[in-house]
Amino acid sequence: MAMSGMREARLHNPDVVIVDLGLPDRDGIEVIKGIRRWSAMPIVVLSARTAEAQRLLAFESGADDYIVKPFSAPELLARVRAVSRRHVRGDLPMAILRLGGNSVDLTGRIARTAGGHEIRLTPLEHKILAVLARHSESIVTHSTLLKDVWGPNREDSGSLRVYIGSLRRKLEADPSRPKHIVTELGLGYRLLLDPLAAVEGSVE
Repeated sequence: MAMSGMREARLHNPDVVIVDLGLPDRDGIEVIKGIRRWSAMPIVVLSARTAEAQRLLAFESGADDYIVKPFSAPELLARVRAVSRRHVRGDLPMAILRLGGNSVDLTGRIARTAGGHEIRLTPLEHKILAVLARHSESIVTHSTLLKDVWGPNREDSGSLRVYIGSLRRKLEADPSRPKHIVTELGLGYRLLLDPLAAVEGSVE
């Protein structure tokens, strides 16, 4: 089943691939890695495996999202639409992020309130937002953030938590109940933009 599915993916180049980790002829992680050798197409995992290590392994192998069974059809459709939107954008962050009443210009590195007052963000805070925006609506693991922001040799996530807390205090209406910079327990963070947020350019 896994091999035939991978052949079909190569032949038809679907908009989204849905992978179950518990395949009878091959582990789903190997399928994800195999697809990632030749394609950046979105991959959504469906699995009964709830262990944090399994979920992290799926994301590190190239999965874009992970849905635990049992799940509802509306949830699956919403997740598929989310990864599809990200893929259509070319996996590039939005130049202007809309977070409630605040806006962040990733190109100009300027953040403002709805009233036009500047919100002072540090260079590292801008960089963290850019990485989260590049994967908006999908989980970004701690290791990915540490590598992309601080470099490949950074392993301490304490600094990351400090900066995430600072960003929430500056950008969230209620930092104790964030709606935009959301924690995915044991995995990392997810950036949720306003539903009507406009894509105003892109950032390399």
